[in-house]
Amino acid sequence: MKNLQTIIRAALVLLVTLSLLSCQSTAAKSDDPGKPVILVVSFGTSFNESRAKTIGAIENAIAKAYPAYEVRRAFTSQIVIDHIYERDGEKIDNVAEAMNRLVADGVKEFIVQPTHLMNGIEEKEMLSQIKPLESKFSSVKYGKPVLSAEADYTALVTIISDGTEAYAAEDTGIVFMGHGTEDAANADYAKLAALLKEKGFSRSFIGTVEAEPSLDDVIAEVQAAGLEKLVLFPLMIVAGDHANNDMAGDEEDSWKSILTAQGFSVQTVLRGLGEYPALQAHLVQHVADAMK
Repeated sequence: MKNLQTIIRAALVLLVTLSLLSCQSTAAKSDDPGKPVILVVSFGTSFNESRAKTIGAIENAIAKAYPAYEVRRAFTSQIVIDHIYERDGEKIDNVAEAMNRLVADGVKEFIVQPTHLMNGIEEKEMLSQIKPLESKFSSVKYGKPVLSAEADYTALVTIISDGTEAYAAEDTGIVFMGHGTEDAANADYAKLAALLKEKGFSRSFIGTVEAEPSLDDVIAEVQAAGLEKLVLFPLMIVAGDHANNDMAGDEEDSWKSILTAQGFSVQTVLRGLGEYPALQAHLVQHVADAMK
């Protein structure tokens, strides 16, 4: 009987010890910051092929450069998110959902890297949804959009001029279509256009769909330069709805149709900025800058 009591007592001690160890293990696990995350935030596009070639390519370049991080995706356009889900059944987080997922997954450190072209409305909306939750993380760092520091403007001029060099000719104008914004950041388009001229790209022009410079401004510049042939490129991360319809569409109000009606020979190239390896490298560097 005494031996049995001894065995039972020993068993109880063992069970208590195992229970304590289990609790300690659970506590340690809950405090484990886990793998840090780079959250890549884009406006988004419902054009699947362009999304893969642009946003996907940027995300892949960042993942390759920083293998110690998990790369996650979020879009700022709820319209795009809803359209993709309704058509394809693919769920993409908006910024608020991505933040809630980071909290729920116990992530402690993350970097936000936008693919936005400038510090405009989308960028500010993104920040307004992230900053209130900063206290839930031990480290939150912010990468800059494509255009932020002065050096970024020169870098983008180099990227777009190198990326379109194969189409440049003495009798040909290169026209870039930007989106345009009511935000003060819209001045970036005029700044880029002036810098192109300053760097010697006198046959390159920038216009916007929804702001200034307008297509009319571009037409006046092209006519003044005496050019008859034009090649149109999107000055946007993706070649999405604006590029396919407003720029290259066959409707009478597209840039291609309007310019053709004006007597120009027009070629369109549906290549978003995100397809350019140099642009991908530019954003990889912005992640590196954020890490510092």
